[in-house]
Parts: sequence; structure tokens; C-alpha cells
Amino acid sequence: MTSKLISTEKAAALVKNGDTITIAGFVGTGVPDELLIALEKRFFSEGNPRELTLLFSAGPGDGKFRGLNRLAHIPLVKRIIGGHFGLIPKLGKLALNGEIEAYNIPQGLITHLYRDIASGKPGVFTKIGIGTFADPRIEGGKVNKNTHEDLIKIIDVEGEEYLFIKTFPINIAIIRGTTADFVGNVSMEREALRLDNLAQAMATKNSGGIVIAQVEKFLTHKKVNARKVEIPGAMVDAVVISKPENHLQTYDVPYSPYLDGTKRNESTEEKSVELGLRKIVARRALLELPKEKKVVNLGIGMPETIADVAREEGRINSIILTAEAGVIGGQPAGGLSFGGAYNTDAIMSQNQQFDFYDGGGIELAFLGMAQVSIRGDVNVSRFSDRLSGAGGFVNISSSAKNVVFCGTFTAGGLKIDIEDGSLRIQQEGESTKFINQVQQITFSGSVASSLRKPVKYITERCVFELVEDQIELIEVASGIDIEKDILKKMEFLPLIRNVKLMDSKIFQQTPMRDTKG
Repeated sequence: MTSKLISTEKAAALVKNGDTITIAGFVGTGVPDELLIALEKRFFSEGNPRELTLLFSAGPGDGKFRGLNRLAHIPLVKRIIGGHFGLIPKLGKLALNGEIEAYNIPQGLITHLYRDIASGKPGVFTKIGIGTFADPRIEGGKVNKNTHEDLIKIIDVEGEEYLFIKTFPINIAIIRGTTADFVGNVSMEREALRLDNLAQAMATKNSGGIVIAQVEKFLTHKKVNARKVEIPGAMVDAVVISKPENHLQTYDVPYSPYLDGTKRNESTEEKSVELGLRKIVARRALLELPKEKKVVNLGIGMPETIADVAREEGRINSIILTAEAGVIGGQPAGGLSFGGAYNTDAIMSQNQQFDFYDGGGIELAFLGMAQVSIRGDVNVSRFSDRLSGAGGFVNISSSAKNVVFCGTFTAGGLKIDIEDGSLRIQQEGESTKFINQVQQITFSGSVASSLRKPVKYITERCVFELVEDQIELIEVASGIDIEKDILKKMEFLPLIRNVKLMDSKIFQQTPMRDTKG
């Protein structure tokens, strides 16, 4: 039987002008850099391919030049449809400048789009994203004025409103695994995440397209064990062997058996977090945990610290931590390994994780916040000079039973003093975060209010709660003057009725569990 192994140059030559391409990867994990490098090299040498559409869920990149940043060239790219742009700033800049057509669609909806393309459905029907920037009555996911086609519509289904994201054919899938055999079967034993490689391959094959797999190893004379096959050879057209430096497990970790689940680190050593802004917010957030064991999601950024504080406080085994990339249980990885986890209990496909999330599987979500409005809207996705994208934020905040937003009260240079359980502002942040109207609605306070969803906004100096389509000040730290340190640093007046002191244990040097009172 003819082997499917080809050179990277021949693989790159399979891409035609005008193709729609889907690329594997999540943040810095599972990125097929060998093939992305070959595509960029071909473009520079011959001017082709051109006018490509890139489809991806969580923009794989390192914030500099790796991942999809390699394809940020005109006229190589014509259109991008993605869930997150935070680590692919080169493509984000093209989108913000209106040099390419660009759509930001919530990450979970893109992962489900792959499956619906594969199964021949007309599109994704969902309530996720109603009232946010994805709603066509607001922005419809369009990033700039040069993006005209309506990919998202409002559909009535038995008297209820749904967002509808239509399907379209995919010409090329660039996926990634660990080992391939001569018929194209692909395993993923050294990958930190499964992601959507299988769904992307199925969607592309059923569109009449070409699937290219980047792997570490190739078996010439035997097949991958059937139980270990993640992408069947029937769905793979070509295989490329990558150089080791272009096939890192994550951009932070070349390879760790603790990330792919091969080994478990049973060390009981606790990571101590210095008492400061991040720990104060994480400690207060930890007080929201229910007594019984529940499924929790931690967002990127400040919420990541909650896992470290939970371990320090002896609460890590009372929660089931998850990440949208597909891990359940264990200790979430941070930085460019975000999405994976150490000592995880299970690694599922990303689209299956979003099935669980969208159906209400998360009891409590801890998420970041960059801007908050008087109506309780939150923006983390779009700013005047920066396109972050929503990632899984819209799915998680829309579907979790309880949502806790975590962040500092102001941004940019904020410094504090902590003494005897009291907090004082040494230097105020340059940017106001609690404003009249957010630049983009990533979370709709109005929709949450209509559903009576419990929502809190936790900062280092105070806590707000969503009440009847507005936010109410419910707690303040000892040492903080409400008028001077809170109200004068906001663009609106929150509801104020019965303000309590934040628990003094949050501001002590010793662990909260060791503090009396």
C-alpha cells in the first residue's frame, strides 16, 4: 500500500488560492508549526497561496511570531474566523486595521461548527451568545466595517430565540498528533490535549477537502494500535514528520509526561502565593465555593491563582477543576501551557467539553474582567488598540450556574499596603474598569438578570453583586473609604444598601484556615 508520508514542501503545495483552512492548536498547545512554517515559506518564495480563509477556535500562538502569527501576511490571508486572538496579535492587527475580513465567534460555537459541518447540518443552533457581541443585533461577531457577510443570524424555534451560525465547506485541515502509520492512522499519546483534531478532519473530508497531519513519528511497517487511534487513516490524506523544535508539547514545556497523563506527580508540596493583589482576589473568590464537591472552571489570568490558593488552603480536593480545552480534574497549567493540566483525571475532545459546559455542567465559573458596566456587562474581548477575542468566555459565563468575575478594581500601576487585616491604596491604577458602557459586551448582565443567574464581581477592595439589571456594592475591605477609594473611581453610582466588611482573614499573612474568627 502506498505510504501517505510526504515532505513539508509537498504538503504546503496542496493548499490552493482561496482555500478555507482549519488549523489545530489551543493557545501554545498542539500547534502544527512545521506546516505553518512551510506555508509561510512558500508564500514568500512564490507568492502563493493567496486569499485564504483561516478557521480556528483558540488562536494558537505565542504572542510573537509562532503559530498563526506566521500566516499574518497580505495577500496570504483574506478572512479569519476565530474564537480567540490574544496570542496572535499579528493577525489581530490586520483585523483591527480592516485589512482582512474578520469574525470573532465564541470558541465553543466554532468547535461545534466543526461537527455540524462534518454531519452535513445547516448550522449551529444555540442560545450561547445572545445579548453579547455575537448577537447580530449588536455586532454579529464582525470585527471591522470591511466584514459584510452575516455568518450569524437570529432564528425562532418554537417561539424561542436562538443564534444560528451557518456551516460552510472546509478545503484543508492541518491537524497534529504524535504517531502516524503508513495508512494515515494518527495517535496522540504525547499530546497534552485532544482538542478538535478528529472533528476538524471529519468536517474537511466530508467537505471534499484534504487533511494533513503533522506528527513526531512514522511507522513504516506496522499500524498504530486501533485502541490508540485518534484520527483514522480514512480521514487523513497526507502525513508530515516534524522537526522536534516545531513539535513542542506546549510553547512553555517541550515535553512533560505529567501533561499528557502518562505520569502523575504525587508530591504534596504546596505552592505558596505571595500576599498581594492576586492572592487577595483569589482568597475572596475561594469563599464562594460550595461545601460539597462541584465542577469549577477557572479562566485565564487572575482566576488561575485560585487553584494555587485552593491548594494552600486545603480545598483543592473539594473541587473538580476543568478547562475548556478538554481537561477534567488535576491542577490547571498556566502561561503558554494554559488549557492543559497536571495530574488530570481525563482529557476529552474540546467540542465534547463544550457540550458539557453549554448544558450547564459548570457549577461555578471564575472569570476575569477588564471592563464592567452599570448593567453588569463585562468586556474581556475588544479594546481600542487590542483584539483579544472571547475564547470560551461567552460559553462559560452564559452556561455556568454561578459566575464570579475576578480582577483588580483599577488597572495599570495599582499598588496596595496590607497591615493588620486592613487594605490601603498606595498608588491608584491609571485605568478605570467600572464604566458606564463597556466597549464590547462579552457577558450580558441583562440576560443574566433575566435568568436570575447569581453573579458577583470581586476586587481587592470591594465586592459587587448583580441585582435587578444593575450592580450593588455588597462588601468593602477594612481601611477602604467608600467615597474616596470606590465611588470616585467609578463612572457610575452602584446600588448601595447594606455594605458589609470583607472577611479579615483574606488580608492576613497566614492561611485563612489557620486564622481564628
